[in-house]
Amino acid sequence: MTINWYPGHMVKARREIEASLKLVDIVVMLLDARAPLSCRNPDLEQMAQRKKIIMVLNKSDLADPAATRGFVKHLRQEGLPAVAVDSLKGQGIRQVVDAVHQAFESQRQDMLRRGRRIRPVRLMVAGVPNVGKSTFLNSLVGQKMARTGAKPGITRGKQWIRVRDDMEIMDTPGLLWPKIESEEQGLKLALLNIVGENAYEEYEVALYLLGVLRQQSPRLFTEYYKLKQVAEDDEELLQDIARQRGHLLKGGQPDPEKTARQIINDFRTGNLGRLTLDQLP
Repeated sequence: MTINWYPGHMVKARREIEASLKLVDIVVMLLDARAPLSCRNPDLEQMAQRKKIIMVLNKSDLADPAATRGFVKHLRQEGLPAVAVDSLKGQGIRQVVDAVHQAFESQRQDMLRRGRRIRPVRLMVAGVPNVGKSTFLNSLVGQKMARTGAKPGITRGKQWIRVRDDMEIMDTPGLLWPKIESEEQGLKLALLNIVGENAYEEYEVALYLLGVLRQQSPRLFTEYYKLKQVAEDDEELLQDIARQRGHLLKGGQPDPEKTARQIINDFRTGNLGRLTLDQLP
């Protein structure tokens, strides 16, 4: 199954980001900690290559902690400052602020040498859709300053937000790249609600998730889904979960489509525990 989702507003978003990059000092690139490699937008990184970039692995509360530590180390080895963040609880926000100050220090020293007033550091917060940019901003600012929503791409337009006297932030629309090359990457982005629901079949995404659970946490089938036996075939397994959950069509046949939506939601909300989809090479 090929998954690609690049609606018309993505073209507008790209132009907006390209224009806005001229105004900022540092780009804070948000990634979903459950699939930080799959969430890296090569177009965004290419556009921002002349700016200092800080990688923020958001939603770390939903990802496997050991895997997150590995990805943070991996990104730092690439020369990219990286911080894991739980925006809902504010964990990691202080480290992001410290990373920003460190990245801006050379420009600050240059202003001092030239006898100029030390202006606030100007940040751009960027990333793929629905990676939690607005929630991250709200946590960074300390109050609800940016509009949030559950649908990919809901944040629209430029917003300059004064965090403190020494920091100004520009929020940007979520941006995908035009073509997702890997089918597995597309399935991960669909599972994370990063691509729009019209771009994929929930049934196929659910089958992919069942494969992940078999590898990472097979006990969930008996402990969470209350199955007495675990079928070896994923389609049969999905039907068994449907029966156990009472997701039945007329005539008592299992409703795999309804069950697919349910288990995808179970993953997205963290009901299945802390799971990471990507693996380090």
